Amino acid sequence: MKPEHIRVPALPPLPDQDHSDCRAVASVLARVGDKWSVFVIMMLTDGPKRFNELKRMINGISQRMLTLTLRGLERDGLVTRTVFPTIPPRVDYELTDLGRGLAAPVKALGEWAFAHLPEIEGARSNFDSRNSD
Repeated sequence: MKPEHIRVPALPPLPDQDHSDCRAVASVLARVGDKWSVFVIMMLTDGPKRFNELKRMINGISQRMLTLTLRGLERDGLVTRTVFPTIPPRVDYELTDLGRGLAAPVKALGEWAFAHLPEIEGARSNFDSRNSD
């Protein structure tokens, strides 16, 4: 028997929180929870990298998506971009202190995802087979 509708009670608001705080936190979580941001942060934990180095390390990311991800992380103060006056110009990306503070939880999340991937794929397969009509 499949339930048609499950009612989930709303959580009470946290003390001293308003809705604008929740929206602001949601925008931060959207950035750091984005799959490409997680990969970029993980790749930068051991020091600065050049753009093409990051692109090679992150399988499947397009040049445009890497550019947008780095720009967003820089805007949020998590990554710095340093241009060296060489020919051709050299550009390095590095985690800021704020980014390094985020690196440990992001790395733990990524490691958890890799470690539990077989279980998650099995659960997805079971779910899909039960719900395919």
